[in-house]
Amino acid sequence: MSTGTSTPSSSKTPASTTDTDIEQLLSREASAFQREIEVERILKAFKLNPYDILDIDDTTKPEGIKRRYRQLSLFIHPDKTPHARAPDAFDLLKKAESELSDSAKREALDATIAEARLQLLRSHGFSTSTQDDDPKLRALVPPFKLQLRAKAKDLLIEEEVRRRKAIKMNLANEGLEARKKEEEVASKKRKAEEDKSWEETRETRVDSWRSFNNNAKKKKKTKTQILG
Repeated sequence: MSTGTSTPSSSKTPASTTDTDIEQLLSREASAFQREIEVERILKAFKLNPYDILDIDDTTKPEGIKRRYRQLSLFIHPDKTPHARAPDAFDLLKKAESELSDSAKREALDATIAEARLQLLRSHGFSTSTQDDDPKLRALVPPFKLQLRAKAKDLLIEEEVRRRKAIKMNLANEGLEARKKEEEVASKKRKAEEDKSWEETRETRVDSWRSFNNNAKKKKKTKTQILG
């Protein structure tokens, strides 16, 4: 009897332990998969819009931004995520949080988003004072928020193109100024060398001139004597 009762008990315990191990393993795999998905989302996010990278609304308060950053940075930290580009995603998060923590940069970004909103409302024939909860906006397809994000993306790209062109032009102007300065320096150097060479050969030229004059006088004297 003792053998009969002990067998089920001994076989049940390992089965229960195995089920728990399997659940924990599946949980870890699911968590790892979710981390990798989040890394991919961050990598694919629009780089010029920190709100997109952090996946938050532009109305989020500073404390909400910091809280969201802490959550995501812990979730996709390279030490916890097997994704090969987890460090890149982590760096993007840090940059996004840093830009939104800079009041001047955030104000400039918010101004661009506000302009995108005004342009979008006008394109739909709505008043610029239309609120987000207005039924007309909520009835739009695609949703107004998605349209706004796309419009803001267009404006941010335009601004970035203008910024890069300005930098390129400044560099070109700086290069032109540098070349002008180099040419001026080279010109002054040539002038100094020419002056030096002229001064160094002055005595030679004077001697040559004296010799020429003496020869000319001798020839003239000889001709005068012959004529006499």
